[in-house]
Amino acid sequence: MSGTMAHQRRHPGDAISSPPPASSDPSENRQRILTGLRPSGPSHVGHYAGAFSQWLELQNEFESFFLLADYQVSDYAENLPWIRWGLWEVTLDWLGVGLDPERSFFVIESGVPEFAELTLHLSWFLGLGHLQRNPTLKAELADLENKADTVPVAFFNYPVMQVSNILLPLAHLVPVGDDQLPHIEMTRDVAIRFNGRFGETFVVPEGRVGKVPRLVGIDGKGKMGTSAGNAIFLKDSEETLRAKIRSMFTDPKRLRATDPGTVEGNPVFLYHDAFNPNTAEVDDLKTRYRAGTVGDVEVKDRLFDAMNTLLTPIRDRRSYWAERPSDVRDVLQHGTKEMKRRAEPVMARVRTALSLDYLRDGPPQPPEGAP
Repeated sequence: MSGTMAHQRRHPGDAISSPPPASSDPSENRQRILTGLRPSGPSHVGHYAGAFSQWLELQNEFESFFLLADYQVSDYAENLPWIRWGLWEVTLDWLGVGLDPERSFFVIESGVPEFAELTLHLSWFLGLGHLQRNPTLKAELADLENKADTVPVAFFNYPVMQVSNILLPLAHLVPVGDDQLPHIEMTRDVAIRFNGRFGETFVVPEGRVGKVPRLVGIDGKGKMGTSAGNAIFLKDSEETLRAKIRSMFTDPKRLRATDPGTVEGNPVFLYHDAFNPNTAEVDDLKTRYRAGTVGDVEVKDRLFDAMNTLLTPIRDRRSYWAERPSDVRDVLQHGTKEMKRRAEPVMARVRTALSLDYLRDGPPQPPEGAP
């Protein structure tokens, strides 16, 4: 991979090369993407299918900001060392899949305090009812209420923070999972209303859902999750990968290999569709599975072969970077600094738009209705 080969020629401590300064003006011709995730642990193949594979394509076309959203971890407030560990794990996963820090920016959210400032200002114009109508937020709130004694204030801040994450770098496109589309609609609404009231300040972004918007876990019981015990991680060894695939849920009504089986909704075949590029082989397996002429073991072994072929170079690249922590630190520092450099003039415009630049001139004229 081009990104990997470039870094194999680097030496620990070498600086990441800086691109030419880019304008933060909304009329800038070069288009940008902003996407990312919470650093709550290592990434899994659901992240790859639903997000990373799309990011790899988009980084060649767009100026890309990949965000490590460490402000949005209120559910880990009692275990923040986990997030510190998780941030490095996610960074290694991104480098492992081939996201290229020579062309893109890896951004630590808390390293850009302008995100928090913009969140506060935008929260002035968003009612709690607006947030509570968001179906994704409603589902997350119900889940949190079942797990915790109280819901932290930060839970209601995070949707506004996501709006700020997108608007601050003036992102044109936001690659997301299908469950995040309501957040994109809210972001568009905020940008349109702010621009209409205070003048053109933000880009109105578009969302784009990946080819595999959601991947079921290996237990077949729901979405794959880092802490759900149903994930195949990008860093899993060959032996672990084989064991997890062998344990996968299939068709519960199929008792023998000679019984006709159901392909639709079968997690093993969902994974074949997502990760096996040999469509002729997949079609043959489906036909034989429906006819009862192939067993689960062969279907799973073929899936292992396809997924191991995909994950082997990812593991290798990940190991390469894991052995060079100073280089990984450089990548994070460079991307975060660049995001902050871009954020400062945008926030200056926001403060001016909101009449918060109190020291720019002398005392203002009294507003209409002032005593």
